Amino acid sequence: MGSFSVLVFIPALCSVVLIYSLDPQQVHRWTFFFQMSWQTLCHLGLHYTEYYLQEPSSMRFCITLSSLMLLTQRVTSLSLDICEGKVEAASGGIRSRSSLFEHLCFGTEFGESPGEEGYIPDADIWTLETTHRISLFTRKWNQSTAQWLRRLVFQHGRAWPLLQTFAFSAWWHGLHPGQVFGFLCWAVMVEADYLIHTFANLFIRSWPMQLLYRALTWAHTQLIIAYIMLAVEVRSVSSLWLLCNSYNSVFPMVYCILLYLLAKRKYKFN
Repeated sequence: MGSFSVLVFIPALCSVVLIYSLDPQQVHRWTFFFQMSWQTLCHLGLHYTEYYLQEPSSMRFCITLSSLMLLTQRVTSLSLDICEGKVEAASGGIRSRSSLFEHLCFGTEFGESPGEEGYIPDADIWTLETTHRISLFTRKWNQSTAQWLRRLVFQHGRAWPLLQTFAFSAWWHGLHPGQVFGFLCWAVMVEADYLIHTFANLFIRSWPMQLLYRALTWAHTQLIIAYIMLAVEVRSVSSLWLLCNSYNSVFPMVYCILLYLLAKRKYKFN
């Protein structure tokens, strides 16, 4: 990363200072605010280079941003551990220096760390390729990050926790136009997935119909996920507009229509 490594060392050092100087109940609030503010400023620098200057971004800077995102994940997980009492704290800091070192140096991807259940594999390839449920695909796509987002946002969301989780994920990834559209679309697809399978389990009884239903929803799930991934990778508004106007938008649109119809029916049942 070269000189760009300073962009990672500064927030790492500041996070250690905050953890040792703040009360355990205040650690998460301030470390989260500082870490996301710093990361957002760095992402805005990337936006300035790509969208305003119309210049290709430095590969070293992109690697630095990826490292910074992982640091944010690690620091906020540690601050939550402190607030929830999973890491023993005293006098506004961590009781054991080795405990702090282990938390900051080893992410969830690299093995067990104090206060966590253990190693979390990032991908279950068999499930990703065979599942007919978008919600299950979402949980298995990047399991360590999915668990982190669930703990950080979803479990604390009072209104629309699913939408809040995906909106924060777009923020964490950098708020590129394709990411904003892709993650919000993903949230709608997961919500539709819950309703579709709930109603299907109630009305589809015969095994031939269940087999046909599973085959159709599997194909639809794979096509929608491919659409979302393509949207997330898009960097320009013009390319995103072309994607939205293509026939590929039919697949998520079908789920949007089903979500609307089934939500109305669920409301009538209630």
